[in-house]
Amino acid sequence: MVTTVSLKDVLLESVKEVFETMVFMALEEAGQAALCSDEPALLGTITFKGRLEGCLGLCCGQTCARAIATSMLGMGPDDDLDPADVCDAIGEIANMVLGAVKSRVQNEVGSMEVSIPSVVEGRELRTTLGEDSHQVAIRVSIEDEYFASLSLLYREARP
Repeated sequence: MVTTVSLKDVLLESVKEVFETMVFMALEEAGQAALCSDEPALLGTITFKGRLEGCLGLCCGQTCARAIATSMLGMGPDDDLDPADVCDAIGEIANMVLGAVKSRVQNEVGSMEVSIPSVVEGRELRTTLGEDSHQVAIRVSIEDEYFASLSLLYREARP
């Protein structure tokens, strides 16, 4: 079975791959750096089930989310960007990161069914899976200017 330590490496490798190939922004692990100021955050989540079940979450401030969306869409920082497009971009990033995680662990955990992503806006956003769950969490620095956090909550499926 996959361990928390190996899932942390898998999650970091996966998010780096997505940001390098699809978002075109540099990303590095940032330790315990603060996410953002007092601005509201966006949380993109996507759930999965199989022998391993859980939820992947990507949380960042709105300024960071806008920078991610404009880079992903090939837009300039001053281009007009609809808030719905920012939400769509964060949901798609969560989807692509989970896809990269899935491809790296499927030999160990078998097939996984994946939901569609959802995005919510607010303050102090969190995901939870309940008892018997484990969490892998990483904070990342994007372009040495923005911060985001990723979490992978998981547990072995119940019979």
